Amino acid sequence: MIYFDNAATTYPKPKTVYQSVMAAMTEYGANPGRGSHAMAIEGARVIYETRELLAQLFNLDDPMRVIFTFNATDALNQAIKGVLNSGDHVVTTAMEHNSVLRPIKEIEKQGVENTIVQCASDGRVNVKDIEAAVKENTKLVATTHVSNLTGTIMPIEEIGQMCKRKNLLYLVDGSQSAGVLDIDMKKYNIDLLAMPGHKGLLGPQGTGVLLINCDSVIRQLKEGGTGSESSSMVQPDFYPDKLESGTHNLPGIAGLNAGIKYILNKGTKSIYSHEKKLIDLFINEIKKNPKIKIYGPEDIDYRCGVVPINIEGIDSSDVAYRLDTEYGIAVRPGLHCAPLAHKTIGTDKIGAVRFGVGPFNKKPEILAAAKALNEISANQ
Repeated sequence: MIYFDNAATTYPKPKTVYQSVMAAMTEYGANPGRGSHAMAIEGARVIYETRELLAQLFNLDDPMRVIFTFNATDALNQAIKGVLNSGDHVVTTAMEHNSVLRPIKEIEKQGVENTIVQCASDGRVNVKDIEAAVKENTKLVATTHVSNLTGTIMPIEEIGQMCKRKNLLYLVDGSQSAGVLDIDMKKYNIDLLAMPGHKGLLGPQGTGVLLINCDSVIRQLKEGGTGSESSSMVQPDFYPDKLESGTHNLPGIAGLNAGIKYILNKGTKSIYSHEKKLIDLFINEIKKNPKIKIYGPEDIDYRCGVVPINIEGIDSSDVAYRLDTEYGIAVRPGLHCAPLAHKTIGTDKIGAVRFGVGPFNKKPEILAAAKALNEISANQ
């Protein structure tokens, strides 16, 4: 199998990730933070070390403000619903995933206003348009860093600077960029950074993270056992316990720990450079075929990880099915949980075939995918 569905979840993972998951299950698989015996203590140590690694990777001063969630959706819901109140206004963009759009539309029912800023047909956004959407009651700006549909890299540093000038909170969805692009929370003025553990961070599914770089009040969305202040029936009011009720996904976090160590050792610049070269090769190969439509920025410097395409006259699902069954190539067709993004690039009626490269893809796989697409387009 040639795997090009890394935008959904990265596969394979480094061997150390699998080994760390198994070690957590077989060597210290107790409940971290809920006991004083050696196994519970070792689990708590791994979890805290992972907080430190994440704080290091994203330049966050306090590891205790690294909040573990079950995925990026969980982290984004916590950030959006935990910050906004009735009467507030939030600005976002048309290139967002439903994990941003749906929570924002849901809290409309509670009196939270929103403005969705339109983007160019290649997915790029103008910071001036975001600034123009700001109102007196705007509290939060929420944008993706990299579009899960087009791979478009958003100007998060410039957006962060604008938010700082206007005293607005800035939430970044790092689902497609964390572990691939450099993200410096302090330099980019990011207040809230949400991400999955199972994509660019190379960890297992069922892991996610919210990093908090602000002093604003963030309401918890659930209450329960935290292993702290157990004599009280009131939720603790300090991080991370305030936002982390219930037993942690220890095996998942242990695997995430190994994934982050791999990234810190390899370096995001090296990972991005590798993926960028593969995407550039792929685009240059398939653009020779006039039947293949490529979406997203033409300039490779504005694209990361993802190339969506369509073949003239063939449904995106049919292309994906043939790639899978005839060529052993895994891709993702359809609407990619991003309806406004598809509308922006003109594929809301037809969908697209998304190729997502990862750190372990190789040049021969890119050439094989281009060859397969050419053959499919020639044999409709």
